[in-house]
Amino acid sequence: MAVWPTEIRLSADKRSLAVSFEDGQSFSIPAELLRVNSPSAEVQGHAPSQRITVAGKQNVRITAVEPVGSYAVRLVFDDGHDSGLYTWTILYETGRDQEALFAAYVAELKAKGLSR
Repeated sequence: MAVWPTEIRLSADKRSLAVSFEDGQSFSIPAELLRVNSPSAEVQGHAPSQRITVAGKQNVRITAVEPVGSYAVRLVFDDGHDSGLYTWTILYETGRDQEALFAAYVAELKAKGLSR
């Protein structure tokens, strides 16, 4: 799926990223969801079995949105995490599927005895 953003805007409180796409879809994606599902190797590992559950990020904020070429942005979070490259497809799919992704995240935390 080739999707292109028409606007990427960090909210004033830095707790969400608003992204609009050329197909007319617009999403407001919580910083917490972007942080805990970071596409970085630090979170995703190098294989599915290496993926970690990131807890305690309910109040995380995005401090910077940095362009990476013409295909992605690097998000810098106030907890120091900055190694994930969020491609346009990742942002689109995260926005589109955010309810299901967030529900799965909360269930994973609960199963592991962790908190947001």
